[in-house]
Amino acid sequence: MSQRTERRGIHVDQSDLLCKKGCGYYGNAAWQGLCSKCWREEYQRVRQKQIQDDWALAEKLQREEEAAYASSHGAQTQSHSQSTAPQPHQGHASLGPFSKFEEKKTNEKTRKVTTVKKFFSPSSRTAPKKETQEGKTPSPSISRHASFETDQVSKDFVDFLKNLQKPGREIHKQCRAFIVTMSSKKDLSADELSECVQDFYQNMADRLMSHFKGSSDSVEQVMDQVEKYIMTRLYKSVFCPETTDDEKKDLATQKRIRALHWVTIQMLCVSMDEEIPEVSENVVKAITDIIEMDSKRVPRDKLGCITRCSKHIFSAIRITKNEPASADDFLPALIYIVLKANPPRLQSNIQYITRFCNPSRLMTGEDGYYFTNLCCAAAFIEKLDAQSLNLSTEEFERYMSGQASPRFNSSEVDWPQTGPVLGVAATNPVLAQLNQNLELLSGLSSRQEALMEAAQSLQADLLSWPEGVQREVNDVLERYPLEILPRTASAIDANNTDSDNLPPPLTPQVFAG
Repeated sequence: MSQRTERRGIHVDQSDLLCKKGCGYYGNAAWQGLCSKCWREEYQRVRQKQIQDDWALAEKLQREEEAAYASSHGAQTQSHSQSTAPQPHQGHASLGPFSKFEEKKTNEKTRKVTTVKKFFSPSSRTAPKKETQEGKTPSPSISRHASFETDQVSKDFVDFLKNLQKPGREIHKQCRAFIVTMSSKKDLSADELSECVQDFYQNMADRLMSHFKGSSDSVEQVMDQVEKYIMTRLYKSVFCPETTDDEKKDLATQKRIRALHWVTIQMLCVSMDEEIPEVSENVVKAITDIIEMDSKRVPRDKLGCITRCSKHIFSAIRITKNEPASADDFLPALIYIVLKANPPRLQSNIQYITRFCNPSRLMTGEDGYYFTNLCCAAAFIEKLDAQSLNLSTEEFERYMSGQASPRFNSSEVDWPQTGPVLGVAATNPVLAQLNQNLELLSGLSSRQEALMEAAQSLQADLLSWPEGVQREVNDVLERYPLEILPRTASAIDANNTDSDNLPPPLTPQVFAG
């Protein structure tokens, strides 16, 4: 029991899942332990401070340039005080190109500083719309032939907004304008794209809250449809963008999970018995759901896959323990499911949900709780070491390199390395399963050979059967030859001796009336 307690490094306190600022919402490792609300406030504060610092630096450079120009101009005025009037004009003209060069340099510095600020300003949200109306330049995402799923989502979104009448038309108009704006901002980083989407969510939610007079359920229902429509249209351009290293992280995570294929359910102290059919069925469903997450486009749908996977895990633990599962049992089981499933593009999907999901879903509720645990599971897999599994460093390295395979006894917590080499199959579940499969194949081979012999014997019997029947018929015909006697015809009124054998004719009977 002491070893088990020592190895419970997988355990994560529920307080560790909450925001570090103590707001009560769930935090996220991608946001440095903060919730989405606190992270946005911190991000905007840092961004605003950076913009102010850049503006202060630009103004300082501009003042220094103006002072240098004034000093140079004053010196030239004194040196040419005795000259004619056109001469100062020529001196001023000679400084013109230098002044224009410095002005251009200053504008180039300040232009980069104000790009993001202009993008987030209210005026910038209407500018792309005006530009589209004047230039009639369609967005590539709109002019591109949409897939069937995109067309269906657009149709469902329009049908949903018809119930809202005038506000629905305004919502659709703003969503389309936002998609056009995002399509023209391909040079932004992933964090900036995320900030744009989250800013749009916030503004839309505020307007809907005032329209529905504080009805949070109605606002949430509309925001779910808005998120589905926008992210389905923008999925290809914002999922795993080239400006990030998400793909590199995906490959590293997949390689890491493949190297940890030897980790067993006992090493993680998972309270699931896969020998029970119901538990095994729930494990398979959980693996299927976590793999299916990559096929979804909408962040809410990806969260739904995570939630279904987690519920199957809780069901498996409950069936095994015959009691409700606890949070301490859930995280090790989730780690085990992730190791068995090796979900495709796990890091990209986590980052996609983090960046573009409606923040209210990640801060509270079961979706936020399960997603936070998935982030913890992914972080734990990256940092999994010998101490986490109660192994020595040498054992851990041998298992990771494939030079050895772990042995364990079901009655022991530690996995001893002593014992005869010939008993490896009895102590290693993988080799035991392999031997069992070989025995099954050997038995199937013997049964196949017996079946082939029986089939060949039946075929020989079928071929010899007509000949035997023919011989028996010929023997019967020889012993009892067929004799056909001539047939004699007789007249009807002729004396026929055979008539004596006929019964007497019927005689009428008289009954007294």
